[in-house]
Amino acid sequence: MVYVKWFVLLVFWTLFAAFLDYSLPKYDVVRIVNTHEERIDLDDWTRIFWSDPTAQSKRLMNRDVQFIQGVRSNGRTIVYRNEDTGWGWPPYFKFDTANLYTEANDLVSTKTDPQWVAVRYFGWRSIFFSIFPNAISITPVDGPEDKPFNWFSTLFLVTFGGLFGYGYYRWRRFRRDRLSPAFDGVSDNFSAAGDAISRKRNRFQAWLDTWKTKK
Repeated sequence: MVYVKWFVLLVFWTLFAAFLDYSLPKYDVVRIVNTHEERIDLDDWTRIFWSDPTAQSKRLMNRDVQFIQGVRSNGRTIVYRNEDTGWGWPPYFKFDTANLYTEANDLVSTKTDPQWVAVRYFGWRSIFFSIFPNAISITPVDGPEDKPFNWFSTLFLVTFGGLFGYGYYRWRRFRRDRLSPAFDGVSDNFSAAGDAISRKRNRFQAWLDTWKTKK
């Protein structure tokens, strides 16, 4: 049972960490090299990684999605999708897809004359599953090392860790001061009841034995 408990806890915290890693914002400093629009099929399980802002899109098998192509300072490429999140999850309330697409086109630069930008995004990039992170905002920066500090994610994780630690501490105290004595009392009552039943059974057995002796 101990191994099952730790396995369940490991699976739970792994999934929770993956959920946070997907949902919390991150930053990339890249050079935008191109933007384009592409028809994407939505008829497989990867549909959950695409925005679903309208009821109509739930019935569509495919739709046009805008993409922003970038190159990092080390030469590695990255492609972002550009979709509204609307009022859905994660709660970025992004409604300016068209404006962001225009900004990205205006910031396209070449290798010889680079314009570096900080792209704020959420999600993952998977070539195998055709999953793309969603760009939230684009901000020009001075150079490839000028990466903004991720204040939101840092404050969120610190706050969450503090609340979780405090909640765990209060639970430990509650279990020690309230639950443990109550369970100990119940256990003692069951033990006393068991002892009483055992004594009565022994007396009854002794009474039966007296009749056997008489016979």
